Amino acid sequence: MSRIAIVDYGMGNLHSMARAVERVGGGAHVFLASEPEQLLRADKVIFPGVGAIRSCMSELRRLGLDEALRQTAANKPLLGVCLGMQALLAHSAESGGCPGLGVLPGTVEPLAGENAGVARKVPHIGWNRVHQLHEHPLWDGIAQDTAFYFIHSFHAVPHTSEIIAAHTDYRGAFVSALWRDNVFAVQFNPEKSRTTGLRLLTNFINWDG
Repeated sequence: MSRIAIVDYGMGNLHSMARAVERVGGGAHVFLASEPEQLLRADKVIFPGVGAIRSCMSELRRLGLDEALRQTAANKPLLGVCLGMQALLAHSAESGGCPGLGVLPGTVEPLAGENAGVARKVPHIGWNRVHQLHEHPLWDGIAQDTAFYFIHSFHAVPHTSEIIAAHTDYRGAFVSALWRDNVFAVQFNPEKSRTTGLRLLTNFINWDG
């Protein structure tokens, strides 16, 4: 039986994520993990998050989950979601500047209220299309430009285009998914994205990294 840990550091839609994963898990053991040993014993890890990056990183360090996540990223399938995606990068401009986990090369920058002279509402909330840039097992059965649910005010700016898995247009493009080796990360919320989000979670459960 596959053991799927959902990182529990007191922030994020943990229970809704757990319910979504249990729904498609095919009998997998899904559990909330707030101790490093729990992450290290899991077969796969989901790192969700909602809120401020500084609080996120502070709690990860306090619980010892920061180093456990780095170890996880080195040897098993890891899915970062929303704030969890942003925390995987090296640095965020949020909260006056805050270091991230450094698993993926890049920074997190504000989603500007104006892009190339065109106004846009921030935060970006609601359904928007995700344009896949590479084939990947997590996109299996998900059509090009399918819509997912977003809610965010910051976005990833990777240091290399090679790790960009998808982008989304919001009166200007931003990166909506990243991928390197056994790490996949998305800015949208699959647990809130109905059938399509459940398909992506199913693909993650079936992915061997």
